[in-house]
Amino acid sequence: MKTTSNKRIRVIAIIAATVMASTLGAQFAEAAPVRYISISSVGTVKVVPDAVRLNASVSALSKVSKDALATAGVAANKFRDALIANGIEKKYLQSTTLTVYPEYNYTQDVGNVLIGYRANQSFEVVIRNASKAGEIVDAVVAAAGDALYINGVTPFVFDSTKAAEAARNEAVKSAKLKAKTYAKLLGVKIGKV
Repeated sequence: MKTTSNKRIRVIAIIAATVMASTLGAQFAEAAPVRYISISSVGTVKVVPDAVRLNASVSALSKVSKDALATAGVAANKFRDALIANGIEKKYLQSTTLTVYPEYNYTQDVGNVLIGYRANQSFEVVIRNASKAGEIVDAVVAAAGDALYINGVTPFVFDSTKAAEAARNEAVKSAKLKAKTYAKLLGVKIGKV
């Protein structure tokens, strides 16, 4: 019985020693220092915006919510019609919100007094030709009148793919130049990237 126990202990000890030796060998093999210099760079390009994002809303107040919605709907239709008449494709016109809520007037004596219901409809419009943005804004204001609120006009680049590619190229050129400069100053050569 003792011999079997001793054999098991020896086998376990040999296995443990083998595992430890292989682990230590792997650690020593990995311990060789890897030398590198890390470079980061940014590339920028200037582009002229070719499109404009117009955020606008129509609003109407009436004693009854149904009437407020109807009045806001008329203004919204005039807004849409003016956009389409000025060359805006329907795919670039998006209704973002439609809300109806009670509106109150607060007085010191009485507190909140219901004055009616307000209906709001908000839109986001992409004007692909930035040079026509002013003309289009004038047209929608004239069409929808006092019910229209211009909430923001933001110029942007419609398709930034080429600009992003040019910026990446500039970043890579700059990084290569930095790497060469650092390598020269440190007296080392640049390896594979």
